[in-house]
Amino acid sequence: MIRFILRRLAGLVFVMVGVSIITFALSQLVPVDPAASALGQNAREDQIQAYRKELGLDQPAPVQYFNYVRRLLQGDFGQSIRTRRPVADDLRDFFPATMELSLAAMLVAVVLGIALGILAALRRNSLADGAARVFALVGGSLPIFFVGLLMLALFYSKLRWLPGPGRLDAVLRPPERITGMYTLDSVLTGNWPIFQNSLRHLILPAVTLGYFSTAVVLRMTRSAMLEVLGQDYVRTAQAKGLRDRVVILRHALRNAMIPVLTTIGIVFGSLLSGAVLTETIFGWPGLGRYATTSVTSLDLPAVMGVTLVAAVVYPLVNLLVDIGYNFLDPRISVR
Repeated sequence: MIRFILRRLAGLVFVMVGVSIITFALSQLVPVDPAASALGQNAREDQIQAYRKELGLDQPAPVQYFNYVRRLLQGDFGQSIRTRRPVADDLRDFFPATMELSLAAMLVAVVLGIALGILAALRRNSLADGAARVFALVGGSLPIFFVGLLMLALFYSKLRWLPGPGRLDAVLRPPERITGMYTLDSVLTGNWPIFQNSLRHLILPAVTLGYFSTAVVLRMTRSAMLEVLGQDYVRTAQAKGLRDRVVILRHALRNAMIPVLTTIGIVFGSLLSGAVLTETIFGWPGLGRYATTSVTSLDLPAVMGVTLVAAVVYPLVNLLVDIGYNFLDPRISVR
């Protein structure tokens, strides 16, 4: 297991090298001068040239790339043209918000998706199966921005059950920073009023983002369960007189979880890369909003930093999925 993990982490190095080359090459192809764009239309030519020199944009492309790699090895992602802060500091501020939202959305997707998928498979072609399939169809068809606006209009504007955009009420201060996730930090510091408020702010964006993921997990769980329930070992377990709960959870679900775990890994990786629409609608200061704003303002160092984070997230999530395979099915050898 340790050798397998080390090999995958070593492969991550080559992924990072490839992504850094591709992102740097694309940044060179952008037909706009980032320095001129950052200084605005009223900037003089001498100011633009001085800023280009400050950013190192006056050097040849190979020199710029090797300087960029050298800074990356030192943990320096460059300086954001828009915020005038180190990109590493921006990522450190925005990534925990996306992590918190993604974990909450994934919890919604896993709990609802697996539960409804099992119910639909056990009640195949029944009313419950039809309702679950309609739920999945609607979740996969409705745009996220429409679901988000509907949630805000219903639960915030009309019913007043939940708060609106943002991570906290405007009059409250964030908890002492430990992880950057407000709900977790408030628990670790014992700040229960902040925990309650941050949790209520998290519900609407998490349900909105998790609804689409729930539909994906539900369909995969139903399909995998239907395939497993027809296997001989399941019928044998039923013939031996085992309780239905034992047959479903221990024999059927454990084997059906292998493709479901793959789906969960793919969905979670995409959520961590930045849920742009959800974060924009709910005013959530996460990686998705940061990436969108950076792209529209031609903040190339920030865009490259977000791309590298996304490139790290996917292999790490895939690594966790591969490790999970081994625990679900001992026949799957890490070797």
